[in-house]
Amino acid sequence: MFEKSVEDRLSAWAVHRAELDNTADPLAATWEFWRHAPYVHYNNKIDPFNCRSWPTPWDIIVNNKYDDFTMSLMIAWTLKYTNRYKNSKIEIKTLVNDRKDCYYNVVCVDDEWAINYKDTGPVSVDEIPDSFFLENLIEVEIPR
Repeated sequence: MFEKSVEDRLSAWAVHRAELDNTADPLAATWEFWRHAPYVHYNNKIDPFNCRSWPTPWDIIVNNKYDDFTMSLMIAWTLKYTNRYKNSKIEIKTLVNDRKDCYYNVVCVDDEWAINYKDTGPVSVDEIPDSFFLENLIEVEIPR
């Protein structure tokens, strides 16, 4: 999907969202869709603490470079833009260890599932160790 033209990437994202309403495991399907996105270490133009700095999901797809935070945003927005999850509580939790050398931007769905914590896919939120501290909490809404 990510090597395609902008129009084809946008179309693939729309098709993927439509398919999630009928998929047996939509959280795993969403992780599988986004896990191959072109990764950049850090995007200094986006401040996770300031939603005014966030691009729209369409801008992110056009740019086609994803750091840990924009990947989490796209996972969250992908779910929010479905009938199945539009009313779900979807949050991005920035978690950090006590040495502040390990950060995760984890997408939490209905306080039960976490995506973008493990490379193997969604896990129960109970699998996240208590040794991580919550640094930031964002309840994700559909952008206007």
